[in-house]
Amino acid sequence: MKIGRAIGVLAAIAVTAWRATGKRRTRPASPGKTLPNLIADQKRIWSYPLKAARDGVPTPALLVIGTTAALFALDPVLAPWLRDAVLNETPFFRRFNEVLSGRNMARAINAVPLSFYAGGALCGSSYGSQTGLLAGEAAANAEILAIAMKYADRRMRPTEAGLNGDFTHTWFRTKNRAIDGPGCFPSGHTAAAFAMATVFADRYQGHRWAPGLAFGLAGMVGLSRITTRSHFPSDVFFGAALGYSIGHFVILPRSRATLRGFR
Repeated sequence: MKIGRAIGVLAAIAVTAWRATGKRRTRPASPGKTLPNLIADQKRIWSYPLKAARDGVPTPALLVIGTTAALFALDPVLAPWLRDAVLNETPFFRRFNEVLSGRNMARAINAVPLSFYAGGALCGSSYGSQTGLLAGEAAANAEILAIAMKYADRRMRPTEAGLNGDFTHTWFRTKNRAIDGPGCFPSGHTAAAFAMATVFADRYQGHRWAPGLAFGLAGMVGLSRITTRSHFPSDVFFGAALGYSIGHFVILPRSRATLRGFR
């Protein structure tokens, strides 16, 4: 029953996020417009379920919902294996988890767009500054949506289940009181990372290495959420899909110009 409620919430949010990416528009990005842009973004995102119910669910959103639902069923099997995996006990993965800890990833997610904005300003590159602002807006939009979902689903983290805990009944049961959302579905770190990666991949698509680097780094963030047992695989997958959708929602429309780094 609780899994059914979780899938219902998932479906509503997935359709909301995907539908919100449907209509592209141009808008300016500047520090003074960041808050108005975020408010406008959130208004569009949360007002789309009614439109989605009227127009139908897009096929890509159905694929995301179906894959996430399948991962829901696999989470109780994968969580104990990940807990006991030898990889998590090797020096490499121990160091990997330390470097990509939740706190460090939060710092990086905040630092990357700020660095691009400051670097662009110092180098006289309005394009670089705009990219930093857009990446920050994308991450903020993804985090806001992820936090709202965490308050709604209150899913227990894998670490909350204990050594011999029940990984099947995790929904609406957490005792966590974190301000960034008590639950763990979806992964906010992953959503923000993929939202920013989508922005950078789009803005610097003229560099062949840029999309691979951006999504590769975002993928490492998502992997770390699993190896540190902070999230289930379904949390990370849906967070990545959510962030990707939000990234494309912010970067509207795509530039047809040749992109050569900072301009």
